[in-house]
Amino acid sequence: MEFEQLRKEMIAAMKAGDKARKNSISSLVAAVKKAAIDEGHRDDISAELVDRVILKELKTAKEQVDTCPDERAELKAEYQANYNVIAEFAPHMMSAEEVRAYIETELAEVLAGGNKGQIMKAAMGALKGKADGKMINEIVTQLCK
Repeated sequence: MEFEQLRKEMIAAMKAGDKARKNSISSLVAAVKKAAIDEGHRDDISAELVDRVILKELKTAKEQVDTCPDERAELKAEYQANYNVIAEFAPHMMSAEEVRAYIETELAEVLAGGNKGQIMKAAMGALKGKADGKMINEIVTQLCK
């Protein structure tokens, strides 16, 4: 996702008076700006950086929802709403079947070696930001058996 698109969504939420949505998107914009400054390119924010930050924020929001006690229903609903807004902007993630097919076809030479470490290194490098790391690990473990 492009950074300008994210900013436009935030402005649209402001104009619509949707405070919760605006706050969620605003926190994404701030996180992207911080990451860009940390990496040394404040003015040129790439779509890859935006996607990476969105995935990180999505993971954090998911952890908030999962760890919030059920007795705090109002807070849990707020966390869930935040998660839902962030999920709208998250890039498409590959399914387990797509990851398995990719590893079996594109990384066949590395897979033939049977070394899990080398397979994981190649798979994580190729699929970073496109698939969940835990899922990649599980699939590689199954393929190495």
